[in-house]
Amino acid sequence: MNFATFDLNLLRVLDALFREGTTVKAGERLSMSQSAVSGALSRLRHGLGDPLFVRQGNRMIATDYAVSLQEPVREELERLESILTPHAAFDPGSSKGTFRIAASDFFAELLMPPLGDLLHRKAPGLRAQLVDLVPHDYVASLERRNADISLIPDLKLPDWINRAPLFHSPFHVIARAANPNIRGLVSGDIMPMELFCKLHHVLFSPEGNLAAMGDAALEKVGRKRQVAMTVPVFSGVCRAVSESDLIALVPAQLATKVAASFNLRVFEPPMQIDPALIVGIWHKRSDTTPMSIWMRDQVFDLMKGLNA
Repeated sequence: MNFATFDLNLLRVLDALFREGTTVKAGERLSMSQSAVSGALSRLRHGLGDPLFVRQGNRMIATDYAVSLQEPVREELERLESILTPHAAFDPGSSKGTFRIAASDFFAELLMPPLGDLLHRKAPGLRAQLVDLVPHDYVASLERRNADISLIPDLKLPDWINRAPLFHSPFHVIARAANPNIRGLVSGDIMPMELFCKLHHVLFSPEGNLAAMGDAALEKVGRKRQVAMTVPVFSGVCRAVSESDLIALVPAQLATKVAASFNLRVFEPPMQIDPALIVGIWHKRSDTTPMSIWMRDQVFDLMKGLNA
């Protein structure tokens, strides 16, 4: 490849193809026609001496060489964008853009409604997207989900990640109000240990694990609970409890938020469970990106209000 004659604009097309997977969607992302994207891909193939993408059915599969370019090209484009963006020019009231948040559906209940109201009032041109975390590897959500931030339980992080502590989340027990096993108990009571261990539980687990923090806390006092099912979303946990005699341990803030709408009763667990620290994480490459700075500030301020 002759770098002196290579059109660097083609790298934006290559990045869009990686992100979208088709020439049609890449064109929509770049406001280009499909034929223009196809022409750019042809020039890329000629300039780089590699087919870059091969067709498999209706899908475009990146070659091994293309895969090796994906992250370096994306990082360099983002670095150039950060360098060339005038920081003082950002105005949330007139700016347009998309901010992606990787998190569990807990935040669909507790973050997205107030964030939607805030953006409507202060930044009508900005768009927020809540996307799933990558199972088993929450940090990878920043890359694989193309997320600007991830909201996760605190954990050890690589050095290319920045972190902000947001709030502590204790756990409460939820049961449907009509559950005959809780007769005589009043919301806010500590659920008796014998009853807690006797009843069958719904466990929130995107990965399908059969144990979580509650089980570790029970083990410390020599007890076990009965997990009847796992569900990958908190809304499914609450729905299952509301329509059965199952119970569940869920974050206290969520229990308080949905108790009335799901007709649930809320209790303290019978054992000590250390509250989970929820943190916001982001790639250091976005430290000085004006829109990212502003959006992080708004999200983090909203989340800090949940501290129990």
